[in-house]
Amino acid sequence: MRKGENWRPPTEPVDPKENGSEIHVPGYGIRGFLPEPDPMDAFPAESPYKTLDQLGRDLPSLLHDSGFRRYARTLKIPHWQGGAEPENLPALRLYYIRLGFLASAYINQVGEAVNHELPANIAVPLAKACRLLERPPILSYDGYALYNWRRFRPDEPIALGNIDTLQNFVHLYDEYWFILVHVEIEAIAADILAAIARIDTALKTAPEPDIGSDLWKIAEAVGSQVKVLKRIPEKMDPRLYYKTFRPYIRFFEHVVYEGVAQDAIDFRGETGAQSSIVPTLIAFLKIPHQASILTEHLNDMRRYMPKRHRLYIDQVAALPSIRRPEYREPFNAILDNLIEFRKVHYGWANEYIHKRVKDPRGTGGTPYMQWLNQMIRETEAYKL
Repeated sequence: MRKGENWRPPTEPVDPKENGSEIHVPGYGIRGFLPEPDPMDAFPAESPYKTLDQLGRDLPSLLHDSGFRRYARTLKIPHWQGGAEPENLPALRLYYIRLGFLASAYINQVGEAVNHELPANIAVPLAKACRLLERPPILSYDGYALYNWRRFRPDEPIALGNIDTLQNFVHLYDEYWFILVHVEIEAIAADILAAIARIDTALKTAPEPDIGSDLWKIAEAVGSQVKVLKRIPEKMDPRLYYKTFRPYIRFFEHVVYEGVAQDAIDFRGETGAQSSIVPTLIAFLKIPHQASILTEHLNDMRRYMPKRHRLYIDQVAALPSIRRPEYREPFNAILDNLIEFRKVHYGWANEYIHKRVKDPRGTGGTPYMQWLNQMIRETEAYKL
């Protein structure tokens, strides 16, 4: 499907022991898959990248102009000068957000025909930054949601009402809400990952581990995520979603990155399927989804996750099965809430997309309705 193979990040299996034998990765029990500390929300005044903050603020307005692409080709974007060391990561992630949004805006500008060439002044610095992050050079779920938030009150929870976005494609609050719902769902996942870490310890150290209470905590957390996902319609109009900001997170199809690769390349667009939460639950519960083109799509989505997250999922998959009769009630409770999460997701996909689109593919390029139905059925069949 893809040309320009030089863009594929490493696809060999990740060694679960790369960061030691423990499943728990520092910070995951505190933040889930969200970054610790909070994302950098602006570059320092003296930074050579400071102009990108202004560009980010202006982007939603600039996209109303039919001459946006002509203007974008004149931008002098500073190249990333550092590496990807831990101390540089907050700034590098913000740099990736600014350029990732700019690239998707350029290719998929609403009101204009889809473009198939990303100019070198955007493509080259974006590609360099994404190589350091070991990910494809396109805005994905990590840049759209995981790193794209700030708290109004830093001492209060990462939750709706206390969080805002750093970057958007449009001025409509509908897009802010869409992103921030995902951020709170990710914050709740911290309880899931903390419970998995405790279960891992118990399985390794206790002759007869009692993990039932932690399984119930996982079920409760997934139930809380369902409640947040159900809030989508509160501030997001399905008539606006489809035509205003969804096009900007669409996949790239046959796009040439000028100054980077001569061949046209396909990349999956931003999608919740690039979140690591559900893949972690599938790995932990050992849900046996039937191999098909749909599961191939799902596995390919991992290329767009941060490497640490891919490593963590592999570590969790290496845990022994906890699908045992003595844990039947909490095990089934997790599955029930995961099924409910998928059903709510399916409902929103139908309401916000399927009713309004002829193309059966989602923003990630997948046949999402068939995919979601299959996952629901197979999860239901796995209950004890």
